[in-house]
Amino acid sequence: MNRPLRTMLGSAMTAAMLATVAVAPAQAHPGGRPPAVLALPDGFQPEGIATAGRYAYFGSRATGAIQRVDLVTGRGTTIGAATGTPSLGLKVDPRGRLFVSGGTAGDARVLDTRTGEVLARYQFATAPTFVNDVVLTRDAAYFTDSNRPVLYRVPLGRGGALPPADAFTTITLTGAYEQVGTGVNLNGITTTPDGRALIVVQSTTGTLYRVDPATGASTTVDVPGHTFTNGDGLLLLDRTLYVVQNRLNLIAVVRLNHAGTAGTLTSTITDPNFDVPTTVATALGRLYLPNARFTTAPTPSTPYTAVAVRAH
Repeated sequence: MNRPLRTMLGSAMTAAMLATVAVAPAQAHPGGRPPAVLALPDGFQPEGIATAGRYAYFGSRATGAIQRVDLVTGRGTTIGAATGTPSLGLKVDPRGRLFVSGGTAGDARVLDTRTGEVLARYQFATAPTFVNDVVLTRDAAYFTDSNRPVLYRVPLGRGGALPPADAFTTITLTGAYEQVGTGVNLNGITTTPDGRALIVVQSTTGTLYRVDPATGASTTVDVPGHTFTNGDGLLLLDRTLYVVQNRLNLIAVVRLNHAGTAGTLTSTITDPNFDVPTTVATALGRLYLPNARFTTAPTPSTPYTAVAVRAH
């Protein structure tokens, strides 16, 4: 049996960031309730989100910039410098480090959320590659590649120490997993409720897979009568799995068994403010999703937002 892959939970960051971005902040509702719609910079093209306490971090697929937003006030700041390459799936660990999936750059970066400093960088692959999402466990970070049937594992040492740039492993998926054509295949990733395996979504086929992180062996997660076409970000809370189906503008809510081998669709969540949401994180008792607006031609003045909804 594999040792449980316990996920890391982010903690609130209170240090000031580098620069304030001139974005009109959403206003908190009367009574101090956090806003349901958050303004992001025009032209930002968000995709990933990670939360820590009252703050959310968003990555730009256009420039690689990272936007930090206070979920209570709606006010945003930028940390670090734009890379010119995408910043997609994000996760924050309890040490205030932001793990960033690099998309077509084929890499991952780890940033200090207080200063924006790049603490480490891992070059997993060269084109064709699309490093899309990430999950953190007690002893590793796992990244998906939407162009290849593989996961990338970055081990975390004692005390969460970051390894050297070449100290990562490529895990080839075997078993039930199917790669289809050249479009977006592997996408969101999380752990099973028992922490012993990983769950990934195949966007093209809409299939969920359970993956043994030691071997790459995969099996289909049985959710009778349902597939997850356009499946994107995944979020696991206890035994409830939230699957964002981006172009369908909805979240599928699945109740999993303990091992993550099977589940039941219990409900779906949608909202009139959704505009192709890509992934999801939780904070302040709600779910937050960035609107990627894939169906809207991006320009430097195109507005972007993130949306909060109630968890089912």
